[in-house]
Amino acid sequence: MASSEDQRKARRRLSHPLSGADPLTLLRVLFANRGVSPGSLPQVTLAMLASLLRLPFTLADSVWVAARRSSVEPITPPIFILGHWRSGTTHLYNIMSRAEHFHTVSPFATALPWDFLSLTRLFGPALAKALPEGRYIDNIPVAPDSPQEDEIGLANMSPVSFYHGLYFPRRFAENFERGIYFERLGEPQIAAWERRQRYYYLKLQLEAPGARLVIKNPVYTARLKQLLRLWPEAKFIHIHRNPYKIFFSMRNFYHKLFDQLALQKPPQIDLDAHILESYSRMMRALESDSAGLPANRFYEMRFADLQAQPMEQMARLYGQLELEGYAAARPEYLSYLDSVRGYKKNVYLYPTAETARVGVAWGHFIAKWGYGVPSAEGP
Repeated sequence: MASSEDQRKARRRLSHPLSGADPLTLLRVLFANRGVSPGSLPQVTLAMLASLLRLPFTLADSVWVAARRSSVEPITPPIFILGHWRSGTTHLYNIMSRAEHFHTVSPFATALPWDFLSLTRLFGPALAKALPEGRYIDNIPVAPDSPQEDEIGLANMSPVSFYHGLYFPRRFAENFERGIYFERLGEPQIAAWERRQRYYYLKLQLEAPGARLVIKNPVYTARLKQLLRLWPEAKFIHIHRNPYKIFFSMRNFYHKLFDQLALQKPPQIDLDAHILESYSRMMRALESDSAGLPANRFYEMRFADLQAQPMEQMARLYGQLELEGYAAARPEYLSYLDSVRGYKKNVYLYPTAETARVGVAWGHFIAKWGYGVPSAEGP
């Protein structure tokens, strides 16, 4: 007889994030990426069945949003947390999510962007039981109030997403370029993605009227200029971490996500070259796009400083960005920080050859932020 752990793993393999997509988006990404491997057919079949069964709830959400959208428009300009993957964005996001005056993206809104408003009202407890115990790439637990990136949600609403490169690795490079930089996309495709994002954020705002949206998405690190066009009064927080640690952590990131999410057998991808090139390109885009932003719109912090002095960093963040509510949120921040005090990070070695390669490729940012080769695992 299979153990409960084996059963849990089997359910996890059978489910897939694309189960939250609408039928049209699901068909479009399957067709554009030339199908899936035979072993993934059960996942795709379940995803299509789920998308069809949810159509009444999708319609209910759209009707409810249409009836109430005038009560929240224009949406309060969001606060965006930027930073390359594995830079500490999740830790900062988790802290900020404890404030009542902020609203973040729940696991339900991430997994079911089209119908989370109606489904959570009707089946909230059942959906909570279906959540995974932890994130795919690290040991961080997932609870009903755990804040998530909006990228998986948007990947279920649009064929343009970084995550489609993880789902369909045979076209990894193409999906990455489209999903991060919008390369080779026409204006109608970009406009369609922007409409999806606005609709998604409207739903999030309706879920918590009066609270300010805080959105964490590493993808937006390369698209600050677009965010400024869409949300001219938005504020931005960039958190960075020792680039040497980023490089080795990203290797683990990709291997784990391909293992969990790929619907096709991954081809041979030079991940080291990809990581080195994409980090440089994303950081240079952020450097260029953020130039000239006033201090009350753009705050930059080191992950190591947030780890060492979290409350001091949060106080500075509120002060520089001219945000209200720090005194009220402070006890909640302290409570959360106390709850994760024993969290253990992944540990990596730093071979000389690889660190030398990182030093050459990312030397500009290593020097700019004053980093060096780690002597021991730390923040």
